[in-house]
Amino acid sequence: MATASVLAPHDVPTTLNYYAPTDDEAPYQYVQDPPEGKAWSNIGTDPHPVLVHDARGHEEDFSLDKNGFQYVKWPSVEQEFDDEERIKALYYPEVEEILKKVAGGKRVFIFDHTIRRKPQEGAKLGPQYRGPVERVHIDQTYKASIARVQYHLPEDADRLLKSRVRIINVWRPIHHPVAHKPLAVSDWRYLDENDLVSVRFIYPHREGSTYSVRYNPNHRWYYLSNQTPEEVTLIKCYDSEEDRARLTPHSAFLDTTAPKDAPHRESIEVRALVFDTE
Repeated sequence: MATASVLAPHDVPTTLNYYAPTDDEAPYQYVQDPPEGKAWSNIGTDPHPVLVHDARGHEEDFSLDKNGFQYVKWPSVEQEFDDEERIKALYYPEVEEILKKVAGGKRVFIFDHTIRRKPQEGAKLGPQYRGPVERVHIDQTYKASIARVQYHLPEDADRLLKSRVRIINVWRPIHHPVAHKPLAVSDWRYLDENDLVSVRFIYPHREGSTYSVRYNPNHRWYYLSNQTPEEVTLIKCYDSEEDRARLTPHSAFLDTTAPKDAPHRESIEVRALVFDTE
């Protein structure tokens, strides 16, 4: 078991992959296998050097409504995250409790989760790739967020959409502190919404959309060094209220100072609709 002292707190100079087009077609990505002869995505990368600031020691300075992300100390009874049914039975209720107590939600609907681990050597990069995402993105567009409510809760959607709606991603390391490919989050206050690029997210039976992000030197990035499995990052992906942080670009990134023998990152992210009414 890795100790909590794998890394000392520090800011990290690194490179982040922003959006670049690869052709003239509107940006798209297939969630599963694309049609024959079609690339699974036409999202290119535009790498830029950035400095990712360490939030360790002043975690309390950040909040969902001010910055678009928040760090929370919340140990979990689930340790392995290797059984889908156990995750849903044991971990989902914990996530609901976090989102009610910390984010102030009255009703929480969890619609998916993803486990991320280092892919096997030689694994094909494509729709089923579940390693850390090294591309600046946001999980939902504004339009897709509203559609999520209508898709998952059709009977209540009209009523729920009359009050505040959020989508929050609850991100937690698994097994050991994060050394390789930590998670960077971008402060909403330094984001120009013109930097956002809508990407068609194509499922076999429906279509959603996510945001890629164009480079802007004004962006300000943070991470939590040596983040442990007892610490979660709350990432706001959507907020219907317009007078506060509405979303947060994020990406995994390379920390070249991480010890080579430290274990590779494992993490779970749970995404939920959060309502201010029952």
